[in-house]
Amino acid sequence: MTDPFVKPEDDTAADAIAEIGDELALFDDWMQRYQYIIELGRKLPPFPAEWQDDAHRVPGCQSQVWMEVQPKDGVLYLAGTSDAAIVSGLVALLLRVYSGRSRDEILNTDPKFLRDLGLVQALSTNRGNGVEAMAKAIRKAAAALPVE
Repeated sequence: MTDPFVKPEDDTAADAIAEIGDELALFDDWMQRYQYIIELGRKLPPFPAEWQDDAHRVPGCQSQVWMEVQPKDGVLYLAGTSDAAIVSGLVALLLRVYSGRSRDEILNTDPKFLRDLGLVQALSTNRGNGVEAMAKAIRKAAAALPVE
């Protein structure tokens, strides 16, 4: 099986957020940004079919979203997917920011960056609420880790 967990591309969550902002700024309008986000979702590592169940489902999302969390060596690795292309892209953005980070870094990275980047406002209300629910689920998983 291919490793489904996302490895960090950027040194810190703050660096990932800055890079995402720079990448989104390259596009003139939200239709182009949506296409870019969809492409990010297509590049996610394959998510095992056996994890696409209620135990892995993220509540509060209009589309079906599944995530798996794996603590390893003091950091939290995340895997995820959705049945909707745009939502898989949003999953990819969140995993780029949060996967492979320490408990403290995750908890200190407020998901308000989703609003600061204009993502929540550019989405339908249900999708905006869903992406915030995904961020909340990630932070909840991090909070459950033992303090090191």
